[in-house]
Amino acid sequence: MKTIITIALLICSNIFMTFAWYGHLKFKDVSWLSNLGLPLIILISWGIALFEYCFQVPANRIGYTENGGPFNLWKLKVLQEV
Repeated sequence: MKTIITIALLICSNIFMTFAWYGHLKFKDVSWLSNLGLPLIILISWGIALFEYCFQVPANRIGYTENGGPFNLWKLKVLQEV
């Protein structure tokens, strides 16, 4: 069960990561977002990234072998990147 929970949380984390890192590139298509300055875009991206970490940290803690999970550090890193 820890395997499924870890993978599900990492999938959610990756979705938020993608929006945080690349979502701002689509801001030009939304009228009220298209004129934002770089500092505000950075803050919005950081706000989205906060949700990434809200999924990633529990996933790593649940899935790590030293916490009773099925994955070592390298496996968690590979899962996170995939």
